[in-house]
Amino acid sequence: MSTKRIAIIGSSNTDMVVRSKTLPKPGETVLGGTFLMNAGGKGANQAVAAARLGGHVTLVAKVGNDIFGKQSVEGFKRENIDTGYVFVDDETPSGIALIMVNEDGENSIVVAPGANGQLLPADIEQVKDISAAEIILMQLEIPIETIEAVVRKAKQNKQKVIINPAPAQKLRDELLNGLFLITPNETEAKLLTGIKVEDEITASRAAEIFLSKGVQNVIITLGKQGAYFQSRDLRFKTDAPGVKAVDTTAAGDTFNGALVVAITEKMEWEQAVQFAVNAASISVTRIGAQASVPYRKEITN
Repeated sequence: MSTKRIAIIGSSNTDMVVRSKTLPKPGETVLGGTFLMNAGGKGANQAVAAARLGGHVTLVAKVGNDIFGKQSVEGFKRENIDTGYVFVDDETPSGIALIMVNEDGENSIVVAPGANGQLLPADIEQVKDISAAEIILMQLEIPIETIEAVVRKAKQNKQKVIINPAPAQKLRDELLNGLFLITPNETEAKLLTGIKVEDEITASRAAEIFLSKGVQNVIITLGKQGAYFQSRDLRFKTDAPGVKAVDTTAAGDTFNGALVVAITEKMEWEQAVQFAVNAASISVTRIGAQASVPYRKEITN
């Protein structure tokens, strides 16, 4: 287990999931689904993944003063996540995600951000422990001005910042310059670089663009094909084990949570990426977001 603190700053949602044979087209009603309600949100998912895999995690998030928020915080405590900076908003409800999953494990998701949209730079100023974190991991389900404020502060403190640019949106070059690591999937890489990632060659082209903007390391996740890593001095592709996917909802979050643990444990890049790919591959064989995240004893590396 790593003794180095990981700060994860991001969203906390409650996922309402309907599983059915097919995803409905616009205007279509599909009968025959089953309903599940799970804890989710990219920030919370990644925090749970990192904690279950041995990380020492502080979560910075905002929830509403409602049953969903209270259940979320109770869940974080059960996972041994530091919740001292999970803020409660009395005016705004907790975030909710409506998720549809088909029989192939593909999903369609719409998110009502709720209190996640109120996690503001002023809240970050109250988080005294951020400067003690070896790694800060963020996603894009909280306001971009908050992410930019964290990055500015971390640069001053010479801390490693990882951005998982999901859901996909454009990022300013100023934000990218100096990032320790960015971890887009193929869709996010295309939006941010203009390169359609289809193989190692196109993944490398996309990575070069990130590197040219000042990002130190790039990992492009490739779903069932694994992941591609590139830095100034190293490049490689890691294959994923062959598994039967039933729900891909939190695969990327599991990957990122596992990765920050591997980095704080000083694994070499090849080993770290393999560890993260293996963790994500287990998560897709299970239903739900945080419910699908594996524990350390389940990972072979």
